Amino acid sequence: MTLTSTRISPDWPCQVKTPGSYDWERSAAKWLRELIPARYASYPALIRHPVLLARHAQIQVQQEIRVARTALQTARAELPMLGLPESVIEHTIKMYAAEVMQLQHIARSVRAVSEALAGRSTSR
Repeated sequence: MTLTSTRISPDWPCQVKTPGSYDWERSAAKWLRELIPARYASYPALIRHPVLLARHAQIQVQQEIRVARTALQTARAELPMLGLPESVIEHTIKMYAAEVMQLQHIARSVRAVSEALAGRSTSR
């Protein structure tokens, strides 16, 4: 199946081929499997249905965003009680902030791939 006019989102992951190109769904499924815990990647329903895999990846990434935000929001109050030096605490806060931003980008990428797998436009 070839799409006549494919405009992909700026958030489209470079690991996934352009929708409509040869084997693009396989590249999408491979990329999505990398985003979920390994134990899920072998479930037959997720292997056979890339749209279901995409849905699970969306949920997984949203949970990871919540975890990183919680870690960021509580770091300043909780990390000193662990006896960590201020420099480590500051580095950890920056790490969590960077991770939240990276996860938000991944979430947008998963959304773009999900829309393409479901047959919706990925242009914004």
